Amino acid sequence: MYDLTGFQRDLLYVIAGRDEPHGLAIKEELEEYYEKEIHHGRLYPNLDTLVDKGLVEKGQRDRRTNFYSLTRRGRREIDARREWEEQYVDL
Repeated sequence: MYDLTGFQRDLLYVIAGRDEPHGLAIKEELEEYYEKEIHHGRLYPNLDTLVDKGLVEKGQRDRRTNFYSLTRRGRREIDARREWEEQYVDL
């Protein structure tokens, strides 16, 4: 996960926390968090990067709507990141 941008990591966390969200649901969640508009030109290329890296699977709900889910590798990467963070952040 070290080679991901912060935005890409946030995408992974949103996808992990929702049940097969579609792009618009991911976009809305991030807009709420960032408190600003997320443009499609930023969102979808970053989602495609996560798919290309094997961290996320992209499925088709209908002809216009895709959904996203974590792969096993994506889940392992999140787990490894959380373990790494726990070394530095005492909760």
